[in-house]
Amino acid sequence: MIDNSRTRLAFAALLPAAMLLNACGEKPAEEVSEPAVTEPTTEPTASIFGPEAELPEKAVEKEELAADLPLKLTIGFPDGGATLDADAVVALEAALPKIKAEESALITLGAHSDSGGNDVGNLTTSEKRGLAVAAWLIERGVDEDRIEVVAFGEQNPLQPNALADGSPNELGRAANRRVEITLANPE
Repeated sequence: MIDNSRTRLAFAALLPAAMLLNACGEKPAEEVSEPAVTEPTTEPTASIFGPEAELPEKAVEKEELAADLPLKLTIGFPDGGATLDADAVVALEAALPKIKAEESALITLGAHSDSGGNDVGNLTTSEKRGLAVAAWLIERGVDEDRIEVVAFGEQNPLQPNALADGSPNELGRAANRRVEITLANPE
C-alpha cells in the first residue's frame, strides 16, 4: 500500500538532490551548453546559509502529516495470558476515538507470544490475545468487519527470548507478548 501524499513529499525532497548530483557529473565538451537564462521570480528565495532561511509559511504542519499516517499501537501482555491489564485498557481508550473516527480504515491486530512453550501453544496464545483486543474494540462500537486478527506466535520477537548464556530473558519475553494494532486506509 502506497500513501500518495508521503510519496509526493519524499519525491519532492529528493528531486533537488538528484538534480544537484546530475549537475555535478562531467559532460564531454560537445555537450556543454550555455546555461539557460530565466527571469527572476517576484518572490525572493531563502538561502539555507543566510539568516532569513525559514520554512515556508505553507509548509505541512507536523500534526497534519501525522494525521495521514497509519496509527500503530502496541498493547502489551507482560504477565502472560490473554487478559487485558489496566495499562492495555488505558492505551486502547486513548486510541479509540481515532479508531472510531476513521470508519473506512482497516484494523490489523498482529498478535505475538514469547518463545516459552511449543509452537502450537504459542500460536494459540497469540491468537487469544488478538481476539481479546478485537472483542474490546467491538464492545465499544467498532465494526468487526474492519478487524483482522493475525496470529504470529513466537516468530517476530521484539527482544531476545533468551540471554547469551541460554537462560530465559524475562524482560525480553514480557516485551514479546503483545498485540500490534495497525490502522490503515483500505487502498
